[in-house]
Amino acid sequence: MRFLYLFLLFLVGPSIFAQQDSLPPIKNTDSIAPPKPKTLNSKEEKKVDSISILDYKIISYARDTTSLDTTLTIKKEYKYNYLRKDDFELMPFANIGQPYNALGRIFSNNSFYPQLGALAKHCNYMEVEDIAYYNVPTPMTELMFKTTLEQGQLLDALLAFNINKRFNASIAYKGFRSTGKYLFSQTQSGNFRTTVNYATKDNVYNLRGHITMQDIEAEENGGLENRSQFEGGTPDFQDRFRIDVLYTNANNRVLGRRYYLDHQLRLFNIKKDSLDNNPTSLLIGHEFNYESKLYQFTQTEQTDAFGQNPFSVPIDDRARLKTMFNKVSAEFSNNILGNLTGSLSLYNYNYFFNSILVTDSGTIPNQLQGEEIAVGGEYFKSFGPLKLRGDINYNISGVLGGNSFNASVDYELNEHNLLFGSINVSSRMPNFNYLLYQSDYENFNWQNVDNFEKQQIQSISFGFDSNLFGKIQAEYSAIDNLAYFESIATQEQFDNNQETAFVRPFQESSTINHLRVKYFKEFKWRGWALANTILYQDVTQDEQILNVPQVVTRNTLYFSTDAFKKAMFLQTGVTLKYFTSYNMNAYNPLLGEFYIQNREEFGGFPMLDFFINAKVRQTRIYLKAEHFNSSFSEPNFYAAPNYPYRDFVIRFGLVWNFFS
Repeated sequence: MRFLYLFLLFLVGPSIFAQQDSLPPIKNTDSIAPPKPKTLNSKEEKKVDSISILDYKIISYARDTTSLDTTLTIKKEYKYNYLRKDDFELMPFANIGQPYNALGRIFSNNSFYPQLGALAKHCNYMEVEDIAYYNVPTPMTELMFKTTLEQGQLLDALLAFNINKRFNASIAYKGFRSTGKYLFSQTQSGNFRTTVNYATKDNVYNLRGHITMQDIEAEENGGLENRSQFEGGTPDFQDRFRIDVLYTNANNRVLGRRYYLDHQLRLFNIKKDSLDNNPTSLLIGHEFNYESKLYQFTQTEQTDAFGQNPFSVPIDDRARLKTMFNKVSAEFSNNILGNLTGSLSLYNYNYFFNSILVTDSGTIPNQLQGEEIAVGGEYFKSFGPLKLRGDINYNISGVLGGNSFNASVDYELNEHNLLFGSINVSSRMPNFNYLLYQSDYENFNWQNVDNFEKQQIQSISFGFDSNLFGKIQAEYSAIDNLAYFESIATQEQFDNNQETAFVRPFQESSTINHLRVKYFKEFKWRGWALANTILYQDVTQDEQILNVPQVVTRNTLYFSTDAFKKAMFLQTGVTLKYFTSYNMNAYNPLLGEFYIQNREEFGGFPMLDFFINAKVRQTRIYLKAEHFNSSFSEPNFYAAPNYPYRDFVIRFGLVWNFFS
């Protein structure tokens, strides 16, 4: 432990002595008169003292407000990754930035309209709901840095500032590049976003909006050509760059650009008295969202992994989707009725390819275009410890959308115990790449608009969150007409590594029932803690369509203490992650999608990580030995068929907040 302290002192010693105070004093620049001496009773002193970390607000898409958090906790450790969110239910590939296989499924959070597709490439794509807005008293900067694999780095930089108390803005960029350990597996991405948040002095009018520009690119090698090179333990192949892969001439990428605006005007606001926190009011609102997105797959030469008869070479497949969403709403609220909102929305879409394909079996069009009109409503009411929420949307024109209904209830037993539950019902068409797709490879051309029906999902969930007993949440879902991808390759084609060439979209007509129960509890004793997360899933289905592991578990044993006369807060421990073996989904790089396979099972191996984290003022420092048990265990760890999980690697980085 003494050598550990010396190492951390050497690593962060300059930061301990070089950082400024956590929060700067506010400077009065409105007057040119000489400053008056400060006293305990002066207004300026009270103003300076009133600023704290709690005044730096982060506002979500759902208008939930939280304060900036610079503490070091085990949940921060779980979120310190490429996605910057807890990846407990995800299984990453060998290189950072590659796809994540799903270990857990949730069906209660579906979008109302179909998406472009290529979902395996969207893990790092920031949707409207992922953008945060800021309200800060002084400029605030956050820098996140982490090493990657071989050449490259990961940096996420954010600057939030205010022009005045009512006008706040932010600008951020997340840049990333990683060469990877395997041949032709380089990944890179760039996520630019800027936000604005404004409210008038009397709060009659408020506005928020953002612009995002995103580019996610990857080299695709198709996975291992010969698994024995990976599993055999031959010293020559300990250098993973020597392992043969299926091809070294394919790339795919997702490009996206979005312009979003949400503003509201309060028509009247009638208060009974100055203590009335929910006065009678009427607001009208408008939400606008325009997004242009491209998915592209390129290949310099033909390969049998996708088919033997391409229409043209080199391969250049491009699927484009342009959408524009407008919604007008009116919200009425008072103490008796609560908050009641009605809305009318218009959704325009244009999903298209470059050309029309004429084959012997028919003509495949190059475009799906139209508009959808929907009406909706929202409701919220608080009865002391009881909170009711609900929303409904119904498509009155168009063929893509259907309907959705969501209702939830929270009941606070006391400040330490909370009961919650929800009901979710939705109906919509599958994603666009199920309905229409075109490729230079003959096998990947289809049109299913007239064949596929709307997916129907009904979910019910409930849970209990307690400081003493932990948090448990159960969800039961019934899914009809689930769309999925599957390969129809024969055994001979499978043996010749041609399985991915015969992947097709299908739809399951029978009902699939999915049950999940997730539990989290952290036990603490003095400086020691044991954090446990367990997920149990059970699927009832006629055909083997929905494949998930029955049990996923993550257990972290760690120790926390102050060091260097409390100048540093230190956490160190070990995390074990494990999931039971199951028919893990396979990956198709041309589509950017996972598809089901029922030939073989994967999983059943432990993943051990050792970490040392430290906090110095507003800086959190992270050092981790990832999957260190791979150096002395059997090489049977896969993230998908033919795609191994990463070997033992040491990575480090930091998250640094500073204020001006």
